[in-house]
Amino acid sequence: MKQILLITDGCSNVGESPVLAAGYAFREGITVNVIGVVDEGTIGELGSREIGDIAKAGGGLSRIVGTAQLARTVQMLTRQTVVQTIQQAVNKEVHKILGNSSLAQLPPQQRSEMVQVVDELSETSPLRIALLIDASASMKPKLAAVEDAVRDLALSLEARAGRSEIAVFHFPGRSGGEDAQLDLDFTDHIAQVRSLFSRLKMRGATPTGPAIFKVIEAFQGSIALDEPRALLTGKKHGDQEGMIGGYVV
Repeated sequence: MKQILLITDGCSNVGESPVLAAGYAFREGITVNVIGVVDEGTIGELGSREIGDIAKAGGGLSRIVGTAQLARTVQMLTRQTVVQTIQQAVNKEVHKILGNSSLAQLPPQQRSEMVQVVDELSETSPLRIALLIDASASMKPKLAAVEDAVRDLALSLEARAGRSEIAVFHFPGRSGGEDAQLDLDFTDHIAQVRSLFSRLKMRGATPTGPAIFKVIEAFQGSIALDEPRALLTGKKHGDQEGMIGGYVV
């Protein structure tokens, strides 16, 4: 199972639409889940709307939380989406066998047995998760909460019976032309994520869409996505016309 877990305050303002990018990820078999740490007011409302749209397009779940709830939400959302992915696969098999029935429509005894199977698979199935952290300037006050959340996620993944791999990206990258920076490539040495945050610099704009495309490339073995991106947006990567424009926070 492949997942992108995006932590952001929303309001992307550079590059391709993150909703289009999330939709492309989902078509490539990658679920996009989003946790929003948003501010109050108009900017917070806009960010919350975008966060919901990204998750919906990416076939995943979204949660809007305060910094105090962030760590618990990261773990919960990861587990929920693993279970959801497995349940969708089980429902497809049930549908093939029984026609229009789903897991919820099975007789109680059969449903109980299938739920047990789903729970077991959620703990044993291989999981690859790419953590994508919004490191734009507006996220700076929330960095400590993000750090705690990621460390708790590491503990949760280490406790799984199945193989878990994690990669960590942040955006924007080192320079203005870099969509996202790879901080940790896919590894099953989960504990490595705990030493990353001393290197994280909070600055600049919010290129969420380009960052999601960067992560998709990592899942696909660095296959360039210039052509799919051009087809989705009508523009080549790097063209300014037709891209999101606006303020830098």
